[in-house]
Amino acid sequence: MGRIVIGVDIGTTSTKAVAFTPAGRVLAHDAVEYPLLQPEAAAAEQDPEQIFQAVLAAIAGCVKQSKAAPADVLAVSFSAAMHSLILVDAAGAPLTRSITWADHRASAWAVRIRDEWDGLAIYRRTGTPIHPMSPLAKLVWLRHERAELFARAARFVGIKEYVFFRLFGQWQVDHSIASATGLFDIERLDWDAGALALAGVRAEQLPRPVPTTWHIEGLAADTAAQLGLARDTPFVIGANDGVLSNLGVNAMAPGEVAVTIGTSGAMRTVVDHPMTDPEGRTFCYALAERRWVVGGPVNNGGIILRWVRDEFASAEAETAKRLGIDTYEVLTRIAERVSAGSEGLVFHPFLTGERAPYWNADLRGSFFGLGIHHRKEHMIRAVLEGVIFNLHSILPAVESIAGPSARIKATGGFARSGMWRQMMADVFDREVVVPESFESSCLGAAVLGLYALGHVDSLDVVAGMVGATHRHTPNAKNVALYRQLLPVFLSLPHKLGEEYRLLAAFQQQTAVPPPVRKS
Repeated sequence: MGRIVIGVDIGTTSTKAVAFTPAGRVLAHDAVEYPLLQPEAAAAEQDPEQIFQAVLAAIAGCVKQSKAAPADVLAVSFSAAMHSLILVDAAGAPLTRSITWADHRASAWAVRIRDEWDGLAIYRRTGTPIHPMSPLAKLVWLRHERAELFARAARFVGIKEYVFFRLFGQWQVDHSIASATGLFDIERLDWDAGALALAGVRAEQLPRPVPTTWHIEGLAADTAAQLGLARDTPFVIGANDGVLSNLGVNAMAPGEVAVTIGTSGAMRTVVDHPMTDPEGRTFCYALAERRWVVGGPVNNGGIILRWVRDEFASAEAETAKRLGIDTYEVLTRIAERVSAGSEGLVFHPFLTGERAPYWNADLRGSFFGLGIHHRKEHMIRAVLEGVIFNLHSILPAVESIAGPSARIKATGGFARSGMWRQMMADVFDREVVVPESFESSCLGAAVLGLYALGHVDSLDVVAGMVGATHRHTPNAKNVALYRQLLPVFLSLPHKLGEEYRLLAAFQQQTAVPPPVRKS
């Protein structure tokens, strides 16, 4: 078989493991899903033990499929979703579930941090926008509203740190995950005293910060046997999923922007030193030395199209089943019947509040401009356009920090749709390239692992591992139409701030806890 490296991505809906050759060729992959738990309104939690077992199962499945001997595995290197928080006791046992980025119970405290407690200064030091997604806001909420539980905690950790503790009995956090907590000084690469004081935690209650290239050996014999690995297989701590996605699609050069639309979405570009936005609109997260990623995440990506499918497209789902094709393909075909701009129908996709560039959990979705001439196909196309408009709204903030962009490298489930890819090129008025990389965060983790262990001299080797499957250039006619609609899309969230706040408060008062189901 030859030597392999395994990239593992601990995601919000599943853990994926992919076995690559050192040249980047995929040999095997496995994935294990787990549910998102919503025990009360605005909650979004997961079971840490379930995720740990999923990590073990995904790695073991990947090793088995690759038919690699234990000695052939050069490294296992990790990516993980950001902003998770677990309270653990002195023995490392969880006192809470993993509170994910999607949990909004800290919303009121995020507003207080931003408006009353010098939140902008905290953001400028930590690079994490003030928002209920961040562990900083979650800790402030727990400290004030779950005081007894908060006092019982010996440590405050994230899901990747928990996995590494279960494997090796040590508490470390990589600089990349740490830089997404709102607690970490991105210039000093250490915990920020001011943020810690606000959160009510001590540095010794947090994992020890280490570079993203940090690695450890010494698996327990039974764990090594379960995984199909040698006990001395190096485990590289890696980075967060966003920065590793940039690496995995080779969006590393000036002027290259990575745009991802999965369940949620994000826009990111690489800079050579920490950079923040004077208005607090963008994040700044660590990748490796002299590699930082600035950008903005959105809550509302593919989840919006899934909402359309589940709530309004039962007939289309039946048609897709009968034809043996994907329901989303049927929906995009329907949207193609309508011209760009959906005949003046604009959709704001704020069904789960929104992060960048507004950082306002109270935003709510809406159709604007609805007329009697609009039909279902207009609404479907407006939904697709609204997701792209929303991502485009981050671009001015990113370019004000990192400089102009010329090319977009697009990834995520949406990239399977030629219409959606072309729509992105038209809305952004830039070339859109879709890399052929398989699971970009896993590939990014694998490349970082090879670099950490000295098997490659530079992260730039990824350029030879990533090809392109599709290229789209802007359609001038559509570009002109979208330039008319974008100002309308952008203006409404700023004009309706009080109305959003009132609606969000009303919805919270009348909310019924949703049933537990897979995300």
